[in-house]
Amino acid sequence: MLSQVVELIENKQKFGITTHIKPDGDGVGSSLGLCWLLRSLGKTAEVIVCGEVPAAYRTLPGAGEIRDIEKVDREYDAIFVIECSDLDRPGIAGLENEFTVNIDHHATSEHFGTINWIDSTASAVGEMIYNLCKAIGGRVTREIAECVYMALVTDTGSFHFSNTTERTLKVASELVKAGVKPAQISEAVYNNYPWSRIELMRQVLDTVKRDESGKIASLRQTLQMRTESEAVDGDNNGFVNIPLAARDILAAVYMREVGPNEFRVSLRSKGDINVARVAEKFGGGGHRNAAGLRIAGDWDEKERELVEAVHDAVERSNGDWAGDITQAPDVL
Repeated sequence: MLSQVVELIENKQKFGITTHIKPDGDGVGSSLGLCWLLRSLGKTAEVIVCGEVPAAYRTLPGAGEIRDIEKVDREYDAIFVIECSDLDRPGIAGLENEFTVNIDHHATSEHFGTINWIDSTASAVGEMIYNLCKAIGGRVTREIAECVYMALVTDTGSFHFSNTTERTLKVASELVKAGVKPAQISEAVYNNYPWSRIELMRQVLDTVKRDESGKIASLRQTLQMRTESEAVDGDNNGFVNIPLAARDILAAVYMREVGPNEFRVSLRSKGDINVARVAEKFGGGGHRNAAGLRIAGDWDEKERELVEAVHDAVERSNGDWAGDITQAPDVL
């Protein structure tokens, strides 16, 4: 609950903030935005992650201070866990022994925190951080604004995904008033990829195919593709959405090989086609139009099972396919 978060901040002093491994713009932006907010209130705060921060987000204020750790190595009054489906997602040992605050906008998030603040109506956790700033009487500084804007712009696809609401746009407007330059954020996010992304995209798109109905597209990414293209984490951002640009494609299944017979899967859909329910059947979760999961087994067999499950979701929908695409949850 927001009120519990406010009370905790008012009564405690030293905070850690973390997000999931291979963090996206919402994870990094929200974590840094919260860090700047806490510091503006006279608190001690730092962002800790396991692994590197993607290049697109390293230009954010405070990004250079993020600590890469594998286990909790300092004392905190509480650790905020941002946009994680469970306590394993940050990849940091020792979190289970800490007072944790779970902040997420995914309805499928486990209530693993000592305090849990889940708002599935928010477009991004960044929107929740803005609300927290207002609730606690903080001032939206330029640093907070830039970090939160990054969270919004990445999780809403530059405000054209279906999770964009009137409230989201109002928040974005306030952030611009606070000093954000939207063109600079967009340049960092969308025009800052290495050539390896183009090479990886070429190979992945060479695997695209449609099912018999012509409504569902599937894509594959092998470990060999990643090696040959010299790709790094984040180079495949948005690949799953590419087939949805075709008018007849209503959903997409993107399987990424991460080990022998082990895969990460991204699911996307249009309109009222609920791929979150599909993901939940396989132990994953997410939003209606964007979900993810991990799966193991024979590649062809598992792809067939996933495509069939997504096809069932298409058949159960009401036929409202008006181009809705939302951002991936953290499990991707």
